[in-house]
Amino acid sequence: MRDRAPRRRRLSRSAEFERVYRQGRSKGNRFLVLYAFPREEDERREEQDGPRLGLSVSRKVGGAVDRNRVKRVLREAFWQEAERLPATSDYVVVARPDAKDLAEREGTEGVRLQLAELVDGLGGTSA
Repeated sequence: MRDRAPRRRRLSRSAEFERVYRQGRSKGNRFLVLYAFPREEDERREEQDGPRLGLSVSRKVGGAVDRNRVKRVLREAFWQEAERLPATSDYVVVARPDAKDLAEREGTEGVRLQLAELVDGLGGTSA
């Protein structure tokens, strides 16, 4: 996989997700919710290589196979949009149940378009 983001560009601890949910801004549509939160100064020095992504795909989306497919498509779509985002922010993308149908019907490009709409709604390059 060529465009795969390094591990350090992912949110992994629940405290990181909680901070983005509680203190960040959000924008949603029928398929996805995008949360954005600028990182603290001390974290910015450690992670100068771009935005970090966390994904939340619940069982309401489908079984394990469906959820993993949605997560894979979401990751691809997010990293295609990442160049438009501030490098010093954390993002969480929450998949709503309709995201499964979108991913199956339109693939990465359809998900990317929905994500781009949310990025624009958050103000594009300001988190």
